[in-house]
Amino acid sequence: MKKYTMFFLTFFMLLSLAPFNSKAEPTAILKEKTKKVESEEAKVLLARLDAIKALDKSDMTRDQKKELKKEVRTIKSNLADLGSGVYLSAGGIIIILLILILLL
Repeated sequence: MKKYTMFFLTFFMLLSLAPFNSKAEPTAILKEKTKKVESEEAKVLLARLDAIKALDKSDMTRDQKKELKKEVRTIKSNLADLGSGVYLSAGGIIIILLILILLL
């Protein structure tokens, strides 16, 4: 009997701690995270992306659309590589600090 009561108590406790939706605006966060890339190669790639977006794709064949999608993916990956940097997680920073403290 104790087993069932513990199970039901745990079950109701978990149900009472249900997360609620927040009323935050995710679009504002996305606008702040965008970076401006200023290199010439990036400008050329962005111009090509704009040209692809402006194309009328209704009269294209399926193969042409697939090629455009592949091109867009490669351009986006190239842009991501151009703007890449070194990212450290919080755990990584803590480990580095601990190693520095131990060594010094």
